[in-house]
Amino acid sequence: MDFYITAIMLGLCLSSMSLGIFISMKIFNIPDITTDGSYTLGAVVTAILLTAHWHAAAIIPVVMACGAVAGSLTALIHTRLKIDALLAGILVMTGLYSINLIVLGRSNVPLINVSTLFSKIHFFSNQGYNDALAALLFIGIILCIVTFILKTDFGIAMRATGDSPSMTRSLGVNTNTMKIIGLAIANSLTALSGYLVAQYQNFTDINMGIGIVITGLGSVLIGDALISWWKIRSILWQLVVVLCGSIIFQMVLAVTLSVGVDPNLLKLVTAIFVLLIVSIPRLKLNLRQ
Repeated sequence: MDFYITAIMLGLCLSSMSLGIFISMKIFNIPDITTDGSYTLGAVVTAILLTAHWHAAAIIPVVMACGAVAGSLTALIHTRLKIDALLAGILVMTGLYSINLIVLGRSNVPLINVSTLFSKIHFFSNQGYNDALAALLFIGIILCIVTFILKTDFGIAMRATGDSPSMTRSLGVNTNTMKIIGLAIANSLTALSGYLVAQYQNFTDINMGIGIVITGLGSVLIGDALISWWKIRSILWQLVVVLCGSIIFQMVLAVTLSVGVDPNLLKLVTAIFVLLIVSIPRLKLNLRQ
């Protein structure tokens, strides 16, 4: 049972990143690879400040600001220098690896005897349940804030920018500014996932973000499939389904390990699973045609 609780916990911790990828990929149609770097950046900043005896709550705005700077840099390279968004993300992600290593000072930092967000709640005798409650409360607040932003006039302008940039420009909206702000929000959410995971696993590693974008992408694609099947139009419920997609993705990996698959093959299983999610709707479309 604890094994699956851990999977649910990871899904909750990574769901903030899923929201960020949903904003960049589904709202702005931008494949943002900055995720790998900004996720690790969030974890690195968390480790450094926790070991410096900062309160866990005080670290949140710092982590979000660092993630926002990373996302803004990618957007500026894309919009101002007219470089492809995918390449811009790769460039920033590559640069962030060195920055993260310099800030962290070594390859990994343990957080064993440090007070974290998850050590503040003691409602249940089982620590796993306390961790899940803390994560649920945190993600619930993030979900409410993101939903509120996307429902405002500014949020509607952001969504319109992704749907029809030419029409949005004709209405006097600066689409480049919208992309910069959108990617800043997306990567600040991704950095928050690094913040949560670092505290949950009690260490930060410089390589923890490598390939993490695939996990986020898989979660968003699961959510997108459910949104299409259930024909969900409410932005709140779309975000809720994306959060559920993150948990489903981690549960699939947990089941894969529980049936005896070699852990060395986990990345391969992840890639194949994401490929299936992407290809099944297109195969169905081809069969209909």
